[in-house]
Amino acid sequence: MHLLTILGIAVALAMDAFAVAIATGVSIKQVSIRQTFRLSWHFGLFQALMPIIGWGLGSSVQSSMEAYAHWISFALLALVGSNMLKEAVLADEDEDEARQRKDSTKGMALVMLSVATSIDALAVGLSMSMLRESIITPAIIIGIVAGLFTIIGLHLGQRVARLAWLSTWAEIVGGLVLWLIGLNILRESGVFTTFF
Repeated sequence: MHLLTILGIAVALAMDAFAVAIATGVSIKQVSIRQTFRLSWHFGLFQALMPIIGWGLGSSVQSSMEAYAHWISFALLALVGSNMLKEAVLADEDEDEARQRKDSTKGMALVMLSVATSIDALAVGLSMSMLRESIITPAIIIGIVAGLFTIIGLHLGQRVARLAWLSTWAEIVGGLVLWLIGLNILRESGVFTTFF
């Protein structure tokens, strides 16, 4: 596979991670080096591993994986987005306590976001398996691009959050963006065409 094609795929796959990183930066407001490393490392790692897993699974399980992957992504993004919306509305708490609770670069929130933003990469791995393409180089490039986009998005979100009057609204928008990404995943999977 040509390098430009791989880069195109990597950028396309990194868009969800980029949008989620912006929302995370808005949510945590003060982004540390440790948080930047954690989020970019996990998003990049999951984006690199998912194509390898998909490639390893091959065409034998493609139909069953495709049947549920979009629902899993939607559920994870909707859960984290709903939590962000709830925190924006209930902003009366002590600021330090709220910041600790909102840190999506830790614990299960980090794992859920990492999985949700990388499920599409699983399908790419399945596709490459059927095309009998090598997976190692594309997986590394996909992971690096996702990590870089995550760093940029996280710090872009932090800049937006510094505007105090915009902060709560930005967090609400961030939660809604996660919901919209999840709904878009369902739309791209054709879920809504079955209802209309």
